[in-house]
Amino acid sequence: MAVPGKKASQKLSSTLSRGGAEDFDIFCEQCDRDDIRLPAFGYCVDCEEHLCQTCFNTHRRPKSLRHHQLLDKDHMPHKQNLRKSLKSTSGGKTADLTKSCPKHTNEIIKFFCHDHNTLICSVCVTLQHTSTSCHVDYIPDLSGQILDSTEFKETLKDIDKLTDKCFQITKKLKQRVDKSTISLKDAIVEIENFRKKINKRLDELEKDVKDAATKIQHENQRKLKTTETMCDDINKSLQASADTLKHLNTNKKTDQLFTELKIAQQLILHNENITKQLPTTNDVAEYTFESNHAIKKLLQNEKSLGTLRKKELKQPAEPKNTADVPMKMSTPRNINVKTSSDEDDCWITGITVSPQNQLFVADNHNWSIKMIDIKSGTIKQLQLESKPWDITMVNRDTLAVTLPHIKTIQFISFSSKSLSLKNKLTVDGSCYGISHHQGKLAVTFISPDELQIMDLKGNIKITVEEDSNGDSNFGRPWYVTTNSHSIYVSDILKKAVIWFNWQGEMIGRNVDIISPRGISLLDDGSLFVSDFWTNCIFRVSGDCKDRTTILENVEDPHAVCWCAETSTLYLSTFSYNTESDNIIKIYKTM
Repeated sequence: MAVPGKKASQKLSSTLSRGGAEDFDIFCEQCDRDDIRLPAFGYCVDCEEHLCQTCFNTHRRPKSLRHHQLLDKDHMPHKQNLRKSLKSTSGGKTADLTKSCPKHTNEIIKFFCHDHNTLICSVCVTLQHTSTSCHVDYIPDLSGQILDSTEFKETLKDIDKLTDKCFQITKKLKQRVDKSTISLKDAIVEIENFRKKINKRLDELEKDVKDAATKIQHENQRKLKTTETMCDDINKSLQASADTLKHLNTNKKTDQLFTELKIAQQLILHNENITKQLPTTNDVAEYTFESNHAIKKLLQNEKSLGTLRKKELKQPAEPKNTADVPMKMSTPRNINVKTSSDEDDCWITGITVSPQNQLFVADNHNWSIKMIDIKSGTIKQLQLESKPWDITMVNRDTLAVTLPHIKTIQFISFSSKSLSLKNKLTVDGSCYGISHHQGKLAVTFISPDELQIMDLKGNIKITVEEDSNGDSNFGRPWYVTTNSHSIYVSDILKKAVIWFNWQGEMIGRNVDIISPRGISLLDDGSLFVSDFWTNCIFRVSGDCKDRTTILENVEDPHAVCWCAETSTLYLSTFSYNTESDNIIKIYKTM
């Protein structure tokens, strides 16, 4: 379509090509019809044509073209005659892109944002994923590489793993429900035997306690049924996705395969989160009936035949001797994390690493969180309203940071390029150590000295202050680390690493460390602990009974973080405003 009033100027005429060998690789298709060759400046999605700068700027002026969607030079297709090239290279046309955008239902998904790992439409590109903030590619430019790719194969493997995980969850829960049912039946027999020894006035009380047992049985069965149903739904959706991927891959439908592959990956993440919320064996207890012996003499005054009490299951023990397994560390590599905007030398009080191998540190002296590219040393920095202390990974793009001076937990989102503030929780004390595991936060506090277990909305589930003797568990609990069944706290005044379960019960402690600071768990259940006083890094066994020295003569060690994926230990120091405090030491296992 020619643009009214548009002519090539005399100055430009000498630079225009009229079919010569110097043609531009991507040119304005409207001007080309007039035998004028100008470089492409943008692209109209509706006309499916590349436009020069003049055509691009005037394209929406005619009333009939005002609804057309324009892409700038950074987001336009980088192939001329796109419809023809798609047909020859991918086995299909742009019509293969048929998925509607969930945000803009009238638009078709045609682009992929690498920074947010999401499928988007042209409206998303214009409004949210612009060239200045995101790396966006046109799907047909990418999809040709997806056939039989590693990503395709890994996605199918993830589907198989999640399917097997659902099977194992259901299997174990069914076994526990069966044991619970047997124990409850035994309890009912005990109830009936005890009931025969007393008179008929106990009929009503007997019924009450039986109903309690039956209610628990029904609840157990409901949990099992819910788990079976949800896992079955997950399996069906995953299998359907796998079948679709295999079909598209076999038929070389690259555009659809790329789209469905990304949808399958999101489906895997979504269903992975669902499995974390499913009932587990920990949600189903075994029971025994405790008869009320006093009822024989005090029948008239008693109001209960007895109670159904959960059997105390043994806490799974951590490996006892893992601290004795030899572990040698390499000579450290140093990364300087001080930036030009920092007013003081750093004090790195918290360290964590993302699955994408990004290093995050809490810089207490400079009131900031820093994201460091481990390979290049490039630093992104986010200023906070108060001094941070500790930091933990919540999910693949979110951090949680403690701000003890304002009694706040601040959530921070991150991508490969930036950090930004999210929501925050106001807590009821000076929060220091923080660790996240499966939707729960373990947070240590000072004044009063305690441990709180809460959800991500700040709802407190358990508060731990005193032991069974009424004595305080803590003196100054600075750091905490967690796994599926244990919580470990380092306390510099108690001179101990203290071991709790998720019910807040203290299980054990190690009192062989003079001034324990940073603390981080290994996959085998042992943990690294820094000792500020002796300048050592210790490895403590999961049962807190044994320890070995991993590193010596580390001047004033403070925060530690272990990355199991790369077998790497990250360590900060605090020497009271010296340049060494600006350094993160990186040790590799040998």
